[in-house]
Amino acid sequence: MLVLNKSIIFLIAAFLLIGCSKKNVNTNSETYKTIQNSKIRNSKAMHRATMRSYFVLGNRYYPKKTYIGEQFQGIASWYGPDFHAKKTSNGETYNMYAQTAASKTLPMNTMVKVYNQDNGKSTIVRINDRGPFVRGRIIDLSNKAAHDIDMVANGTANILLTVVGHNAKLSNKNDDNTNNKSEINNNEYFLQVGAYSKIEGAKKVKRQYNELLDLPYKAVIKQSITNGIIINKVLISGFNTEQEADEFRNNNDIINAVIISI
Repeated sequence: MLVLNKSIIFLIAAFLLIGCSKKNVNTNSETYKTIQNSKIRNSKAMHRATMRSYFVLGNRYYPKKTYIGEQFQGIASWYGPDFHAKKTSNGETYNMYAQTAASKTLPMNTMVKVYNQDNGKSTIVRINDRGPFVRGRIIDLSNKAAHDIDMVANGTANILLTVVGHNAKLSNKNDDNTNNKSEINNNEYFLQVGAYSKIEGAKKVKRQYNELLDLPYKAVIKQSITNGIIINKVLISGFNTEQEADEFRNNNDIINAVIISI
């Protein structure tokens, strides 16, 4: 079982990672005029800053590139009035009436389709903030987006995320030449946490890890053959570098895990 660092660590002291600060809503006309006139931030400097790893409440998060069609499953929550007109993590002004969302690791301005598996409704949002920092939750939707998929009353929903664009633009799979799957898979590192001759045992361990892991990390099973015997290896995926995998292993007290590259 993963043992996560329980010490409380302050948020990164840079305004780019201050998003989601709670204050009362300012409803004066100047505030709303500012929101309406705010522009999408898509500079190289912003991307460099927001793609750096960062600590929140004792956990380190590693933003990483995505490819068109990549999917994630988890729980969505939403945020609205308490954050309206405040700064998001990429320096924009949060507008609860816009089609935006917060993610712990997706690149800023990634476009994602959010499918509510509880009722079949969907919407498309743009990532412009960091969060939610609650285990199991993979996206924090704006009030408008939450209304789109009818989850406001419940507060959360089981959702499927699909990456449908980058840099605030929707994209066709064939048109996305900068973030394709083959590029992401190059130099990908894993932590091997178990190896089993029976697939049932591997599936059980995989399920246990996925109940604990937050995106972009997830447990997968890969098979290999040794002396004619099929071995089912349980791997934690989502590491871009060997150093990232090593830090994760040490921070989560799974020092017996083996780093491999595929």
